[in-house]
Amino acid sequence: MSEIIDAAVRALNDKLGAGFEGSAKFVIGDEGAVMLDSDGVRAADEEAEVTLSADTDTFRAILDGEMDPTSAFMQGKLTVDGDMGQAMQLGALLS
Repeated sequence: MSEIIDAAVRALNDKLGAGFEGSAKFVIGDEGAVMLDSDGVRAADEEAEVTLSADTDTFRAILDGEMDPTSAFMQGKLTVDGDMGQAMQLGALLS
């Protein structure tokens, strides 16, 4: 597992706490994937209701609060596949 995925798991755990209603997957460039669901946050590549994909720099900027997830989506830096309602809920939690 990459350092970036490890850091993403820690950052999402700190930011979101325990569990998430539904399931989401973050695909971070060529680094791998992070799952978020009612069990918490973990490095995994499983089926999810929504998949958010971004390069490493964009994902880092979103987690650091330097980039709004909605802005990243509108600029084409973040792609969303699946349940847009889940994506919007997650975006609000990350902002």
